[in-house]
Amino acid sequence: MSTEQVEIHEATIEIPDKVKVSESHKILHVEGPLGKTRKNFKKIPIDLKVNGKNITIKSLGTRKRDYAIFKTAESLVRTIIKGVQTGYTFKMKIVYAHFPITVKVKDGHVHVENFQGERAARVSKIFGDTKVVAKGDDVLITGSVLTDVSQTAASLQQNTKVKNKDSRVFLDGIYLFEKHDGIEK
Repeated sequence: MSTEQVEIHEATIEIPDKVKVSESHKILHVEGPLGKTRKNFKKIPIDLKVNGKNITIKSLGTRKRDYAIFKTAESLVRTIIKGVQTGYTFKMKIVYAHFPITVKVKDGHVHVENFQGERAARVSKIFGDTKVVAKGDDVLITGSVLTDVSQTAASLQQNTKVKNKDSRVFLDGIYLFEKHDGIEK
């Protein structure tokens, strides 16, 4: 058995001026200029505290696994704070060869009509407060929560995947081609 002193990992994240953060029962509530969101840390084994203008994250153990969980939690908090300040934008391109694809947003869902000449529309869910706008052959997905924006884009791309045909020949679909910080209009 080793007598070495082991290190408990700890990080302090500074809260920007325009952002309000509160924590109750391991649920982090973040509010900023672009909206508000919350993240549940109940199943993530870390110690999370909000002290004035700082968030302190501390690992509960000293192993590699504990360090990995600690860094994941730190990244999640930084991403949430960045999202309510600047937001995220994903751009997708509508690609078709013969049948022109139409994208419409209705009731929290994205309807992809006339995909490969199909009569029924393919429907994808919009996650959270994400906004989806179809402009010509581009689809713009914006929001303040990165997981919601990326999940909406992934759902849309996966839903327009061509099945049971040669993917080198049938390239129809909606594909992600650009993602960046900031909300583009």
